[in-house]
This record gives sequence, C-alpha cells and structure tokens, in this order.
Amino acid sequence: MLASSVKREGRLDFARAVVFSVVSAYWKELQSASGGNWSLRELPPDVVLSSVPEETGALAESIGTAAAGLDVMDAGYMIGVLYTGVMPGRFRAQSGAYYTPPALCERLLDMATKAGVDWRSARVLDPACGGGAFLSPVARRMAEGLKDCSARVALKNIQGRLNGFELDPFAAWLSLVFLDVTLGDLCREAGTRLQSVVRVYDGLEQTPVGEGFDLVAGNPPYGRITLSSRLREKFRRSLFGHANLYGVFTDLALRFTRPGGVIAYVTPASFLAGEYFKALRGLLGREAPPVSIDFIGERKGVFADVLQETLLAAYRRGGGRGPGEVRFISPGLGGAIETTTAGSFNLPQNPDRPWLMPRTEAQSALVRQVEELPYRLADYGYTVSTGPLVWNQHKPSLRDRPGKGRYPLVWAESVRSGGVFEFRAEKRNHKPYFEPEAGEGWVVTDFPCILLQRTTAKEQCRRLIAAELPASFIEEHGAVVVENHLNMIKPLDDDPKVAALAVLLNSDVVDQVFRCINGSVAVSAYELEALPLPSPQDMKEIERLVKKRAKRETLERAVGRLYGNGAG
Repeated sequence: MLASSVKREGRLDFARAVVFSVVSAYWKELQSASGGNWSLRELPPDVVLSSVPEETGALAESIGTAAAGLDVMDAGYMIGVLYTGVMPGRFRAQSGAYYTPPALCERLLDMATKAGVDWRSARVLDPACGGGAFLSPVARRMAEGLKDCSARVALKNIQGRLNGFELDPFAAWLSLVFLDVTLGDLCREAGTRLQSVVRVYDGLEQTPVGEGFDLVAGNPPYGRITLSSRLREKFRRSLFGHANLYGVFTDLALRFTRPGGVIAYVTPASFLAGEYFKALRGLLGREAPPVSIDFIGERKGVFADVLQETLLAAYRRGGGRGPGEVRFISPGLGGAIETTTAGSFNLPQNPDRPWLMPRTEAQSALVRQVEELPYRLADYGYTVSTGPLVWNQHKPSLRDRPGKGRYPLVWAESVRSGGVFEFRAEKRNHKPYFEPEAGEGWVVTDFPCILLQRTTAKEQCRRLIAAELPASFIEEHGAVVVENHLNMIKPLDDDPKVAALAVLLNSDVVDQVFRCINGSVAVSAYELEALPLPSPQDMKEIERLVKKRAKRETLERAVGRLYGNGAG
C-alpha cells in the first residue's frame, strides 16, 4: 500500500478510535444514571482502532459524559458530526456522509406521517442509515404507537419492521448503539436487547425481496460517482450523463417501496431542474409524484458544511399527480425549525422537464400564472450555449494588449447588473485579449447576442444577470471571444430583437420565475431554455419601449403585465 494511502487509513482508524472513546464514556454515563449494567455493543471485527493520546482520550471522555445529558437524537447528531469532522476528507467525500439535524429528521417523518405512514404497522428502511439519524426517531415513533402492547411484544414487533443498510461498519455500529439508547427502557422492561437491524451492505447492490416497504426514508449520500458498468445498467432508467449518489439512491428507494408506500428523503434541490436529472424527474413523476416538498431556506445554520440548496420531500409510489404542498424551512431557536407555507405546485405534463415550484409564499401567484405558458426561448428564435473558451486550457493564447489577430476576451465580470455591458478584465489571471491559434475559429463570436452569467447564488439580489453584447463593440473589434463562465443566448435569424429580450431577462418578474425553476448556483443553458415566457407577439410592446429608451420602472411594469402581475 502507498504511504499516502496508509496515512489516510490511519486517520480513519484514529477518527473511529476518538469517537469510540466518546461513545464508551456516553454509554457508561447512561448506564450509571439508569442503574443498568448492560455492556456496550461490540465493534464489528473489521473495524480497527488506532491508539489515542492521553489528552485526546480525556477530551473524548468529557464529550461523551456531557452528551449523556442530551436527548438521544441530539447526542447522536453531535457524535455523528464529530465522526465526519475527524474522518479523512476524501473518505467523507467518497461516502457522501452528512448527518441530519434532529429537527429536520422529525420534520421529514411528520411529512411521511401526513403522506399516510402508520407507525404501528409500517415496515421502514433507511438504505444509507449512517449513524442512525432516522432509525432512532423511527424506532421511537414505533414504540409510542405500541404502548398498549407488552414490552416483549412491542420490541419483537419493532425488530421485525425496522431496517437499515450502511456501507461503513463503524457508522452501522453507531446506529445500533443509539437504537439501544432509544429503546433502552423498552429493552429493560422486556428483559432482552434489540437484535441487529442494520446490515453492513452497499445499498446500491441490494435487490428488494417481497412486497416492499411502507416507508423508505433517510438522507442519502451526495456527490458524483462513477458507477460500474453493471450498476450503470441497473440504474439506467434514472440516469442521463454522470451519476450522482443521491439520484441513484432515489431510484433505489422506488425499487424498495411497495405500491402505495412513501419515500421521504433529504436531498439537494438540484434534481428539480438540472439536465443530468431529467431521467430521474421523469421516473419520479410517473411512479412516485411528490406529495410535499419543504425547501431549506438558509444553507447556513441548518446543516454542518453543506453548501447546496437542500430540500425535504415526501413521495407516494403510485400516487396521483395532483397538487403538492410547498413549505419553507428556516432555523428557529434552540435547534428548532420554523415552517412557512409557500403554496402548491403541479408537475409539468412531461415530468422530465424542470419542475416549477414557489420558493416563497409571494411566488405562489406567479407560479400559477406561468406554469401553463407554452412559450420558450426557442419560440422566440433563440438558442443557448455556454461561452466556448475554457481559458485555463488556453493560457498561452491570453494577451495583455490588442494586436493583429487578437480579439477582446469577454469575462463574466463584463456583464453587470442592470443590463450593463462593460468590457473589463480586472480579476486575477484575467487578461483582456485572446489570440486564437490556427484552427481555433470556433472560439470567435462576430454577431450580437445576450450574455448571461452562469453562476449566481440564491442569496444574491438577482439570479439572472444579462447584458446585450453591443453590435457597436463587435463592429469596433471585428469579433470577440466569450469565456466559459457566461451563457450566450444566440439568435437563429438575421433580425434579432436582442435588446428587448435582454430587458425581459433582466426584469424582476423573470428573475423570480427562474428562482422557481433553479435548484443550484448554476444558471444552465438547459434551465434557460425551459424558462416560461410570454407570447412572442406580446413582446412588441417591450420592443417599442426599448426603442423609446423607456425608464426601467416603465419596462418593469410592462413585463409584469405580460406575466399577469403575478410576482406581487
């Protein structure tokens, strides 16, 4: 084994050793407080622990002792976050390990309840259970539903209905420890311990047996993955281009859920619109339409180290495609969450297409106005592509000054809010000119078009930042080279109404429509081409106002009228 690999493995062994010390102290303190004398579960034989320095061990013991004063769900989350924080970054990235805060777990299980899950009888699976963030609250709900049964009967019943898969054997052990704590009173009354309900499996390798589960729930791992040819064929129905772990685990959930059963998942919001997820959207729309979706309004303060926009969703397998409910989640006091109703949504007739959903209550009326609009950029005579130049693959051709055979290099910073084009290259490594080599004519643009930034965050005041590439600028320089961090909205005819379309894309209303489609920081060509637009005939009023050099307020009102003033 390579030295670097040994080092990485050693760090994982160390992370597990530290967390084992924490859990040992946690367990000891709980047993002392309850007067119990049950031993801590044994580690799986393939888990290796490294030695822990005395000071680190003392700190781990203090953490474990303090954790015993918390509710088991909070303790499990805290210890799980410690595990992922200490483990090697590469291992965490490969396993996609992010632990779910208890308040979000409870919220998702409430959504599952509303979707029809009966905790007295439901068979439940978490196919990537991690440290048991969902198994423990599920077990608690099952136990509460069986209070009228004897402890022995209730424990046996839960034993037969609760299931988890987990690839990491140490995380699987953590799941079982926290289940032991969650069901501790029931186990003591029954006079027996819970048998293992977590199997150390790669969930993606499993094939359902029997009629399926009433609920498949969890926070599946995130991140791009290269599947083996066998697994790619297995999940071919939900793939388009590269695979993402959470998308494949969503497909897996469909396979393990019985008809009429529920899937309740925490996932990134990117599947709602991205082209790579269109096959998955189509599969969900046909087989398990969403019943309700909660958007997590703030990335910070909810998940540790998660930067993607995230949502909670409940789907019903074989359910109808009626209106679904949308809510907005934000962090409250003491780790609680607050929910705000944002309205409802309908899936598009072709569920492969991006799903249009309100992200705030104010957007509900707008969604109702635009969800049936049939017009897209193609109906206006435009197509979208990304800027052709990936600059770091052509560094030798970047130039500081103009010259023969050189063209202005247009970076994203040249496109500014308010529809302003300002040629500049002020950021690090940016140079203002590009000299194509022979055979690189494909990087050159010599016609008017609209340039639109490809990366913006939902926290920004605008997601769509567009500007007309002026014909006068092209005439002055002969042509330009557009860099890859810009989208190019290009006309397909010789009489483009570029200025009017730029006004439309820069309007407040269309910015809000885009927010109801997009689920990531990327402003993709695919999503722009799916953007609902007013009739091309109705754009004549905008063209007239542009020619008159109307003020922004006048243009905004005119665009608002085209969308039925639904943004208000």
